[in-house]
Amino acid sequence: MKIKLILALSLTVFSVACAKRPDAIVPVDIPMAAYSNLNCQSLAHEYSREKSNLAVLSKQQNDAATGDAVGVFLIGVPASSTFGGNKEGQVAVSKGKINAIEAVWRNKGCR
Repeated sequence: MKIKLILALSLTVFSVACAKRPDAIVPVDIPMAAYSNLNCQSLAHEYSREKSNLAVLSKQQNDAATGDAVGVFLIGVPASSTFGGNKEGQVAVSKGKINAIEAVWRNKGCR
């Protein structure tokens, strides 16, 4: 009975994913059409706003990745991801928005 419990707990621990570092997160594909109606000044504003948002999310994601590493080392569980600290999806969307804004910026010839 104890062996089955230990085995079940071990499998649970290994099935829970640890938070990735922000630079390892792939951007979501955001259509350029979402920003194509903006002029160059508005694009610059959106770009600046989204870069700031990505910086905040990246800090939170780094903290989650560090917390997961410590949690796995100390208690065998990626605590940050388990309790909602993982911001992987939000980082991916933010990176996708930045890519879309940059693409529209280039297509419009903004400076």
